[in-house]
Amino acid sequence: MTTLTYAARDARTMLRRNLKHALRYPSMTVSVVAMPVLMLLLFTYVFGGALGTGIGGTTSGSADYIDYVAPGIILMAATSGALVTAVGVCADMTEGIVNRFRTMAISRASFLTGHVVGSVLQTLVSIAFVIGVALLMGFRPHTTPLGWLAAAGLLTLLTLALTWLSAAIGLVAKNVETASNIPLPMQFLPFLGSAIVPPESMPTGLRWFAEYQPFTPVIETLRGLLMGTGVGGAAIGAVAWCVGLTLVGYLWARTAFRRSATR
Repeated sequence: MTTLTYAARDARTMLRRNLKHALRYPSMTVSVVAMPVLMLLLFTYVFGGALGTGIGGTTSGSADYIDYVAPGIILMAATSGALVTAVGVCADMTEGIVNRFRTMAISRASFLTGHVVGSVLQTLVSIAFVIGVALLMGFRPHTTPLGWLAAAGLLTLLTLALTWLSAAIGLVAKNVETASNIPLPMQFLPFLGSAIVPPESMPTGLRWFAEYQPFTPVIETLRGLLMGTGVGGAAIGAVAWCVGLTLVGYLWARTAFRRSATR
């Protein structure tokens, strides 16, 4: 067996370990999934009438607004998954199991790979659940199978980027409480983008921030893919942000993991 084959085998073992943890202790996953679902219910049924009338200029309220807000809430499901990754990595680092792994004949990369792949899979399942809830609430995408495939690819790329960033946060956090708090801005940053209302409706300074922050092009691309309205130049910005954040998160996590071995 080659070195790459051994590394892949060890990564599968770590992936299986993390998935078993998720099944045995589902409370974190359930709480993370509940947040975007509650947001979807809140902004559709409580604020949807007023916001929908303001955005669409119609009187149908929440019936129209859910088609606007659902893509943004679906993206929030991806950002919520970041919390699980940071807490899981930090728990392993602070409880001493990583030191045990370092004494074993396993690939050093398998620990992070297992966490990242496992978290990506869990988050994608959460995203699928949120999409299902949105459809039950009246969300009606106007897209093709190719559009669904492109949207799934974009969400996977975004989830991978946020997961690597969260893994790095888990490595540098001193305790689990800190690891659970640091990713919170990522969960609420879409609110300052185009997830809930168009940036054009915001004050000048906030509008500038909303238009140029990472999540806005991702939301606009996702909305265009699902609603069949076209993506324009937003797709280039969305992919560029996702790839850039993935590289930053990966390099940060790898560096932090190596430094932790010398402490």
